[in-house]
Formats: sequence, C-alpha cells, structure tokens
Amino acid sequence: MTTLICDCNQTMPLDPRSLGAALNENLTLHSTLCRREAGAFLAAVKTGEELVVACTQEKRLFTELAEQAAGAGRGATTYAPIRFVNIRETGGWSRDASQASPKMAALLAAAHLPEPEPVATVTYKSAGRLLIIGELGAAEHAAELLGEELDITLFTQGAGDTLGFGGAMQERRYPVLGGQIQSLTGWLGAFELQWLRSNPIDLDLCTRCNACLAACPENAIGLDYQIDLNACQSHRACVTACQVAGAIDFSREPEALSETFDLVLDLRATPAFTQHALPQGYLRWDGRDPKPLMQLRGLVGEFEKPRFFVYKQKLCAHSRNEKTGCTACIDVCSASAISSERSRQQIKVNPHLCVGCGTCTTVCPSGALTYAYPRASDQGVRLKTLLGTYARSGGNHAALLLHSQDGGTRLLGDLGRLAQLDRGTHGNFHEGTHGVPARVLPVALWHTSSLGLEVWLTAIAYGASQVWVLMTDEEAPQYLDAIRSQMAVAQAILTGLGYQGEHFRVLQARDARDLASLDRELQAAPAQCVSRPAGFAVQSDKRATLELALDHLMAHAPVKTDVIALPVTGSPLGALAIDKDSCTLCLSCVNACPASALQDNQDAPQLKFIEKNCVQCGLCVTTCPEKSLSLVPQLNLSPLRKEAVVINEMKPYACVRCSKPFGTLKAIEAMLGKLSGHSMFQGAALERLKMCGDCRVIDIYSAQNEIKITDL
Repeated sequence: MTTLICDCNQTMPLDPRSLGAALNENLTLHSTLCRREAGAFLAAVKTGEELVVACTQEKRLFTELAEQAAGAGRGATTYAPIRFVNIRETGGWSRDASQASPKMAALLAAAHLPEPEPVATVTYKSAGRLLIIGELGAAEHAAELLGEELDITLFTQGAGDTLGFGGAMQERRYPVLGGQIQSLTGWLGAFELQWLRSNPIDLDLCTRCNACLAACPENAIGLDYQIDLNACQSHRACVTACQVAGAIDFSREPEALSETFDLVLDLRATPAFTQHALPQGYLRWDGRDPKPLMQLRGLVGEFEKPRFFVYKQKLCAHSRNEKTGCTACIDVCSASAISSERSRQQIKVNPHLCVGCGTCTTVCPSGALTYAYPRASDQGVRLKTLLGTYARSGGNHAALLLHSQDGGTRLLGDLGRLAQLDRGTHGNFHEGTHGVPARVLPVALWHTSSLGLEVWLTAIAYGASQVWVLMTDEEAPQYLDAIRSQMAVAQAILTGLGYQGEHFRVLQARDARDLASLDRELQAAPAQCVSRPAGFAVQSDKRATLELALDHLMAHAPVKTDVIALPVTGSPLGALAIDKDSCTLCLSCVNACPASALQDNQDAPQLKFIEKNCVQCGLCVTTCPEKSLSLVPQLNLSPLRKEAVVINEMKPYACVRCSKPFGTLKAIEAMLGKLSGHSMFQGAALERLKMCGDCRVIDIYSAQNEIKITDL
C-alpha cells in the first residue's frame, strides 16, 4: 500500500522522514498533489496498488483522475481502492501542528488497516408507490413538484390552507383517499396504511363538479370534497345536487380499509411517527425545504444496508419465567426497533427499522446485543494501531475523540479551518482559536454511541489518557443520558483504582456557534495513563473484553483497594445483598439468572454467587418470592470476585419417615406455617408435608382410613 502526503501549499509542517519511519515506507513530500503534482498521484494509481492519500478536501478530484486513468488503460476500467485521510484540519492546521507528527502517523497507520469483513445485509425494495398525507391543496402541490417519476396517491386531511397552497385543484390528477387514519406502520418498501372510510362522499365517484358545494346551505363541504359532519344540518341538498353521479350517500356504513405503499411524505404538523430516528422511506415536508422531495426521487429501486447487530438470546437478561429484568436496549432505542417478547424470554429487533446507532449494544450489560459493522474486534485493532503508532512515534497522553462521520467530521473541519484563518491575526472575533490539539486523535464512527464501557476502558488500558465523545444534534436525547451514565461507571472504576484526572467526557457542539467552547474543551489537561500499555485484543464477547481491561487496569492500579462503589444507573458490574432471615433458599433466583452468577449446590442447601458473572439485570430480585435480594453496584477487586462464594446456606430438613434430606428447615417450616390452617392440610395430610416425595406417596397409598378414588 502506497502513501501520498501533501502539505497543502506549505500551510502545515510535515516530516516525511518520521512519518515514513512509522509506516515503514519511504515518503515523498508534495505541496500541490491535487494540481501541479497530480502526475505523482496518477503514477501511483497506475501501479495498481492500494493508495492512502492524506487529503480529504480533493477526494472527488482524485477519484475522477483515478477513473480517467483506469479508463485510458488497455482493458482496465477499475482502479485499486483509495483511502483518504484528513491530517490537515485534524492536526496540521492547529497551533501546535509542529508537535502533531505522531498523531498524523497514527491516523495514516490506521488507514492502512484492512477493511472489516462484510456482514449480512438488510434489503429494501421500492417501486416508487408514494403516499402523501396532508391538506389536499398542499399534497397536490407536492405531487406536482415530484413530477411523473413516482406513483402518487394522496390522503386528504382537509382542504385547509395551512401551508398556503389553497384547496384542491379542479383537475383531478392523482388518486385521493379520505377518512380517519387508524395506523401507519412499516418502512421503505413496506408501509401499511389502515384507515376508516366514513364520509358520505365517495372520492372515487366524485367528479369535482362543485354542485354539492353550491347547494350546501351550511358550507359544510370544502374543496377537499368531504363533508364536515359537525357542521352539516342534514338538509341533504347535496344529495339532490349529486343525484346523477351518486357520490353522496349518508346511509353508507363506515368501511375499514388498508393499503400498502413504498414511500410516505407527511405534511401534517403532527407526524405519524414520533421516535427520533424515523423509518427509512418516511419523510416530512414543511412546504419550503426541497430536500425531502429530492430524497424521495432517489428512493426507487433495491437498496441494502448492513445488519448492524448480532443478538444472542442465551445471554439476554431481558426475561426469565415471564419476569422482566433488563430493558436497557428497549428504553434507549430511538428507532422503536426493539420490542419485548417476554413469553419467549427474549427481545426482538426489527432490522428494517434499526438505523445502526449501536446504543443498544453499548447499554447491554450481558453482551447479548453486539455491534456487527464494524465488529468490536475490528474497532479494537483500530484503536490499538492508533495508540501504538502514536506512542512509538513519540506521542504522549493521547486523547481519543470519538465523533460521527457526518456532523462530527464537519465540526472538526470547521475548527481546523478557523484555526488556520486565525493564524497571525490579532483583534478579531476568532483570535485565540487553537484547533485540534496534537495529542487528540479523532476517530470517526458510524455513530458516536456505538462504542461503550468495555472499549473505552480497553483504550485506557492500551495507553490512552482520555476518551471523549463528541455529540451533535444528530443524536437522540436518550443517547446522551446513556453515554453519560456509562461514562460515570467507567470513571468511578478508574478513580477508585487511583488513576488521577477526568478520563471520560461528553463534548457537545451543534454547529459553528459552539466551536469556541469545543476548542476550549479540547485543550483540557491530560489524565493519568497506565504505566504499561496492554497487549490483549478486543474480543467478540463484551464481558470477556471488559474482564481483560479490568484485569490490566487493576494490575497496574496506582492504589490498591478492596471494593469500588459504582453508580446505580447503568452499571453492568456488581454484587447481591441477601436478607438471610427472609430467604428460604427456594433457589428460584438460580433458575432466573441468565449469566450463571447464581448457583446451587446439589449436595447441600447452599446458594452460591460469582460476582464476575453478575450483569445487574435484576431478574433475581424480581423473581425472589420473599424479596430477599437487592442489587449492589460495585467492583470487587479481591480474587473472590471470580469464585463461587456461598452467600446463604441452611440446615437440611430430614424426612420424618426415612430421614432423607429433601428441603431446607426454614422452607418446610414456612410451608407448614402457611398451610396449617387450611382445611385440606389437617392431621395426617399436614404430617405428609414433612415427608420426602417417595414417602409421601407410600403414606397416601398405605393409609387405611382414607377413601381412595379407585373405590368410588
């Protein structure tokens, strides 16, 4: 793989020797690679090797040049993949650009990594059947703007003039539906509309002759050609006026109808979907912004997206025995893509509604939901490469800045440009802009909340000083709460281990208005790093990765302690508190535990607990009939954390007939106390409760003073 670097007309300092040493490659420094030195780029393209180009501004130009070069070759119509890396706005255009060489080397090294392996995909098929919901005049205007490319059906919501387009056109150009919408569900290519047609005017039979409007004395009929039944006084003049067409019938029974569509354009003030992440294929229009209309035109055909998640039901802590435990993924999903299937002891994720934010995998305590594209192991390799290359190149106190590929990338680009424009100026509004510091390593993600606690701690174990998450208006409000609660847990762990400073922080910025505050926050002082970077790899199992990170951080902890208290919200680690006085050792909690944290002993009445396995889902707490258990969020640093520790035990109860133990003393005594007053458990029947199962059957069949059903 060949790397091309350019100092962009000598506006940033680049050291090809140090960068080349980090990449094990001889690099040539260019200054106008996209202009006068474009020949060097074309020569590299013609070698057929994959390229890494340290420029994103001229990505389109470089791509076009590569396509032209490939098309000019004999029989060659393609070229090797090209990867583009931004080292200018993210480092070269900052006030400490002269110290940014380790960061640039790290970013270029990460670009050399192979692409993640492909994953399963989700398919959408759209034939262009579009439903427009809104006031009829506005709906017809939107349909006119869309042209003939789509098969359009209108659903009238009154003639109104809210958007300023007047009533319906005299000429009917599109099918029009009307009535009361009952539901609208689905996604791109599979929307289903259910409505109740109850208006006396049949829009299919209506000729828009306007005779009914002229005849109605109450003006109860609008230009949507539907009757306002609240205003109608039953004169029925409209029926007489429409006698020939027969479109008006007040005796018609309401009819429930449904129809499917590929796309939906909603013009109403109150949308059909209220979740933050709307289904693909559903767009809203305010009557002004042309962007939704342009998007609709491109949503015809067959589309694919990655299946962003992997679900392992056996690890899921959502439900056991129709008791609900963890609902973290359901609560946080902004696309309403996750629902409960408690009867099947699992959740259900709709891949067509999933937008791939990955927040569900971040808050999942057990690892039942994992992010698939890219996988956690791929992200681990990326972070390890970034931090390792940065350290080997002489960098210190690296801070990882996780940001989105869209909004976050734009903000960092604006910040770098602002710092470059401010260079050497005095007395203006932007004076003092620093830009992205040399120790801050930007990491672009599909979504900022797709990485969580175990990966953040792994980054610290790899040698990072801090992990920051840059969030914009793209994220749903609940994502911010989820990330902050997870960061509180991670910070509590590091603080408890004695690592000084603030290691985790959420940075918020909407647009250019917040660049000044973002610039200040990026200059925060570094926090304490580990004395020795870890060498383990991120695993596909979330809990396994978390344990590896914890083991390394504990092994190199500046402070030795026994127990670290963790926040109640969001902690995937903790212990159980048990009230031994109320516990009867029924062991229903053992059956409910999805993580094998609770175990019994086949040879003695004991309840054992492995703290390392506990995911704090609360299923044991909700299952316990005596309410004897409660969760204790904490991190136990002793070796006992990984061992099965007896948290309760009792004397066995011996059968009064054969002396074989068959239960616990407390459980049998509690049962005798509750049933002693029952009419069916008196005398010998009560005594049988003190017997084991075998002896109880023998006693029933050997009793001479009881009537048997076989004698009846």
